[in-house]
Amino acid sequence: MFQDTKAPRGEESISIIGAGIAGAWQALLFAQAGRQVTLHERSDAAMLQATSHWAGGMLAPWCEAEVSEPVIVRLGLRSLDLWRQHFPKTPFNGSLVVAHPRDRADFDRFARMTSGHRRLDAASMRDLEPALEGRFRDGLFYPDEGHVEPRRVLPQLHARLIEAGGKLQFNSDANPDDCDGIVIDCRGLAARDTQAGLRGVKGEMIIVETNEIEFSRPIRLIHPRWPLYIIPRADHQFMIGATSIEAEDSGVSVRSALELLSAAYAVHPAFAEARIVEFGSGLRPAFPDNLPRIAVEGDKISVNGLYRHGFLLAPALAELTLGYIERGVIDNEVMPCA
Repeated sequence: MFQDTKAPRGEESISIIGAGIAGAWQALLFAQAGRQVTLHERSDAAMLQATSHWAGGMLAPWCEAEVSEPVIVRLGLRSLDLWRQHFPKTPFNGSLVVAHPRDRADFDRFARMTSGHRRLDAASMRDLEPALEGRFRDGLFYPDEGHVEPRRVLPQLHARLIEAGGKLQFNSDANPDDCDGIVIDCRGLAARDTQAGLRGVKGEMIIVETNEIEFSRPIRLIHPRWPLYIIPRADHQFMIGATSIEAEDSGVSVRSALELLSAAYAVHPAFAEARIVEFGSGLRPAFPDNLPRIAVEGDKISVNGLYRHGFLLAPALAELTLGYIERGVIDNEVMPCA
């Protein structure tokens, strides 16, 4: 899977374009390795244009195995180690998967397609998440999974980059051809001028606020039409999402909003009284196979196609890029053209 093909690239400076989750991890690891790093971001510090702003932030490689290729699980497991190493306060409270009785066949299929879980009966479910008492007869608990809050952890990544000696330039709409040294392009969909086949997959989300419910971990509801996850955030807020729509328009449709909110109500009726804080959507960059790719062309490297796994895969992809530059190591599953 791995092979050495070239000599290290000395002490060349590193220019990274795109300060979302992919670019931020690239910049951090290169800066910590002693490289001269400049991270360019076209928007301001609020990062409202970034796909990362609308992400769920789940670190769930075992759950993703249900619909993903093995390489996603492999990279995801490595990323868990990197999150723990660099951000030891990251919540690793696990993930909980539930389903209503009528969806039992889909629930059992999910269990068969994934690993790293244990089945909980109703009593164990109550002990794990008291708010779900009496709601589900059993569940699947993935104890080693975690989650981050994207809008809080991304500024932390940027701050760590600066602490490591790197530079961060907001409102810098850099072009790969105009940057010095080695250029790592993490522009997402904006890189379609150089990365053929990229498409946008819309992910919609709703943030609600209620102090009537408390969860300690992401809850996934298995459903044949609208699978759902509910992710706890600070200040009694919850992120509700799971839509993946083959469209590149912005905003949240009425249908999606109704389905997401109905599914949340099906998990716990107290969501009916929650206050809606925000609707939003982001376009996830994806190649036709929905797999990530590190493409190398001379001094230009593109890291793209993270699809719906940005926060899960970004640390491992940054480590692979660093290994390629520093030691000439190639991961053939992710860097087929290097």
